[in-house]
Amino acid sequence: MTPTDQDLSAQADEASRALLESLPTLTHRGIIVQAPPGAGKTTLVTHAADTLTQTSGPCAIVAQTNTQADHLVQRFAHHPHRLTTGRLTGTEYNVPTDLQEHPRVRIATRIEDLERTTDVIVATAMKWATVTGRRWPWAVVDEAYQMRSDMLLHTAGLFDQTLFVGDPGQLAPFSTAETDSYTHLPNDPMASAVSALLTYNPDVPVHHLPVSWRLPPSAAPLISDAFYTRPFHAGSSDNDRTLTFTITGMHTLTDQTIEHAARTGWALLELPPRITHHLDNQAHQTIIDIAERLILRGALTTCEANPQGHLLQPADIAIGTTHRRQAQHIRTLVSRHHPRLHGITVDTANRLQGIERKVTLFLHPLSGRDSASAFHLETGRLCVLTSRHRHACIVVARAGIPELLDAHPSIDPAYPGPGTTSPDGWQAHHTVHKHLAHHTIRA
Repeated sequence: MTPTDQDLSAQADEASRALLESLPTLTHRGIIVQAPPGAGKTTLVTHAADTLTQTSGPCAIVAQTNTQADHLVQRFAHHPHRLTTGRLTGTEYNVPTDLQEHPRVRIATRIEDLERTTDVIVATAMKWATVTGRRWPWAVVDEAYQMRSDMLLHTAGLFDQTLFVGDPGQLAPFSTAETDSYTHLPNDPMASAVSALLTYNPDVPVHHLPVSWRLPPSAAPLISDAFYTRPFHAGSSDNDRTLTFTITGMHTLTDQTIEHAARTGWALLELPPRITHHLDNQAHQTIIDIAERLILRGALTTCEANPQGHLLQPADIAIGTTHRRQAQHIRTLVSRHHPRLHGITVDTANRLQGIERKVTLFLHPLSGRDSASAFHLETGRLCVLTSRHRHACIVVARAGIPELLDAHPSIDPAYPGPGTTSPDGWQAHHTVHKHLAHHTIRA
């Protein structure tokens, strides 16, 4: 039986309430919260920090990037309990102007300038690793699955207890250096902070948020099955969200693609097979044309937050890629030839983590390839690309992906040590492509 919206809201509220109530009396050094895409991680972080400042005193917040840190400060600045927030930065980083001017935000490069005048202090893990001679009763680590275990080692001594909040399906920490000699060993510096914590502390409590408020019902079951070991549900119902067009189409492949995506939430525009590797001019132009067609057709979205309707703008769309060269090439094409798309987001999966858009498009990681490397089969990359949207996700790919997967079965070497609980990337790709087979428009 499918849970009702009321049931799901109750489940989500109960999961958050149980976690927040357990924090002041927790006896473990740490506690983990696993959250699927769009489950409200940032909201949970701000509520947890508020709870902890009221019961335990000042709270430290550990982010993984400066962008994430600034976003958290924004949320704290508008928190109804009017917390005073410190933003600890490097000497060369410029905090956004609106934060510099906010009356409840203090910005400093030295911890001494913040610790007595703020309720919470937000900084990246790299910045926290430079702090010495201080100790806080609590820290909240945001995007904990993106945090490297060596960063946990550098910062763990600063905090008596730590709440780790993150999405286990997202991209794991990565390095451009060779790390095979460390892989899956207990002291692997590239393991996520959560993996390292559980390796040495298997009794640490683990909570799970059961609802995605971002993903529609057309997406949540697929993303849950393909990428997560704990199931979750969409917080919206089939009738809550619509994507329609105010201008009639002309029955082109592009029109067929966006119309199918509007009806079902998914579409795969499959181009003829060809080995192209990173740069595929036809595929890049095709994905730009699809994005532009959404704007030209006057795409109109409705949802629980905006039932009166919203005319889709470029800022509501994201294009995802696997490689930086692909993203840069698409951005160049857009800037030179497609002024209607000014404001669209184009970036790699690594940099799209954490964002949300009404409609997303992406170039399939295996499109145009003659081999399926571990990099291109990475589970987290495909998870990010398929889980950023609220209404529809459109994929562009060369034909031949199932055959490529069959020709390159998963042959990851076995390592000693704890290993990983993440779903296999090869199997995840098969699961996603089997679903997309029912939503394919062939060129």
